[in-house]
Amino acid sequence: MTPDAGSVERFTGLAERYDRYRPDYPAAAIGALLAGLPVPATVADVGAGTGIASRALARAGAQVIAIEPNAEMRAFARATGVDARDGSAAATGLAARSVDAVACFQAFHWFAQSEALSEFARVLRPRGRLAIVWNERDLTTEFARGYRDLERRHSRPGMLAGADFSDDRLPPLLRDAGFDDVRLETFENAQRFDLAGALGRMRSSSYAPRSGPALDALLAGLEALFARHADAGGRVELRYRTEVWTTHLASGP
Repeated sequence: MTPDAGSVERFTGLAERYDRYRPDYPAAAIGALLAGLPVPATVADVGAGTGIASRALARAGAQVIAIEPNAEMRAFARATGVDARDGSAAATGLAARSVDAVACFQAFHWFAQSEALSEFARVLRPRGRLAIVWNERDLTTEFARGYRDLERRHSRPGMLAGADFSDDRLPPLLRDAGFDDVRLETFENAQRFDLAGALGRMRSSSYAPRSGPALDALLAGLEALFARHADAGGRVELRYRTEVWTTHLASGP
């Protein structure tokens, strides 16, 4: 089973929680992704989930086609006004040379990467842009490190596979697939939570247990962690480094 196929149902049952508690993307990061593209740019948001990034791109003026294989996530995105279509990273259903950019937000590590990059090369216009974006957690705070440790301790068996994609792998992978001029820009991002928000953020993860003693232990651990680190206003901060990797198709398909 490819990573792309295996990831399709990971988030079933999580759409509302995912959309509510996952971080958005800084306006500056979206601007960097779109800089220099035609106006309005046609962007395929592949692995779009509930449309968090699709909506951000649309607010910035892009014409967005969201590709999402999970039916529940796709339906949620459509309900928020996103043009969300059934498809996968390896088979988007888009016409050849039909988009100015392909964007993958918090998703590329789940794809069957060689097949996905071949598909992106097919649908991109000559010298089209590929953007791969992640909100990477800043682990310099004790709260963030404790949060990560709880995830690792209580994750559903096997569900973390694929989540540890290394940035070092990305440039050679892209160049081997016919992309060039690989660049990285980073932007600060953060979420501030009360206890309900922190619990919701944890439970939005596909690898978190859904019920039973494992879930109870995870939530109890998070409540204790929150109590140790909440500020006077009863909130904690989870910081991120938003990474925007951009590259271009070296030549037309």
